[in-house]
Amino acid sequence: MALIDDVRAYLRIDASDTSFDVEIQDLINAVQTELTDVGVNSTLVGAATDPLIKKAITTYCKANFGYDTDNAEAFASSYEKLKIYLMNSGTYQAVSTS
Repeated sequence: MALIDDVRAYLRIDASDTSFDVEIQDLINAVQTELTDVGVNSTLVGAATDPLIKKAITTYCKANFGYDTDNAEAFASSYEKLKIYLMNSGTYQAVSTS
């Protein structure tokens, strides 16, 4: 299953409803860029198969999708905590080429 399909499911959008795919893909691209920019391994972020990377991506999308969600702050806080963990964990840090 493609990442966008997983995110769509997490957002409780029917698999056949692709009307939000542009917004969803923009959110996926944004969070992948943010995670890479803060030092998370870009290969892991791009593949999005690791459970914690995938959870960070889906949580970010839940926090930022749509206009008015009651739980947006909670999801944003959860994402920030995951991001900090990923930034500080040796398992997820970008590989230095120097």
